[in-house]
Amino acid sequence: MPQMNKGGKFIFGKSLIRDNGILQFPTQAIKEYNIIDEGKIYLFTGSKSTGGFCVTRKGLLEPSKLSHILTDTPRLKDYTSKPGEFIKYKGRSYAWVNITKNGEIELTDEMMSFLKLKPGMKLLSIRSSNIAFTMGAKGPLIKESFKHEKEIPLFK
Repeated sequence: MPQMNKGGKFIFGKSLIRDNGILQFPTQAIKEYNIIDEGKIYLFTGSKSTGGFCVTRKGLLEPSKLSHILTDTPRLKDYTSKPGEFIKYKGRSYAWVNITKNGEIELTDEMMSFLKLKPGMKLLSIRSSNIAFTMGAKGPLIKESFKHEKEIPLFK
């Protein structure tokens, strides 16, 4: 489903947080951002209005103008922090997690609590930039998505 309204954000689909914390990313987002290529991805806290988290990988972040995030947090850059451990940096929090070849990640209870997420929630996958996409949990886009439920693919 490209856009919910003219000039609106591009939507890849919705992803259900399973009871075991497993989350499947939409196929188009996986391909567009090549997020399975490195076997690890970075999650960082979403905006106050959208919540959830954003998704990127080292190969997109390092050459970008946001490379200082990794330079200034070597535990993230080198993957020496615990997987899923959020590290505060300049107003946001960042963590790395493993990603399967199918584009799945596991959100632990601690991660879900930190991100204010729960099993059974459906996160809206939104194109944010050429560096990251967002897995939104609340706000106007989520409300608008209910009107387009049949058009938005659900990934379980």
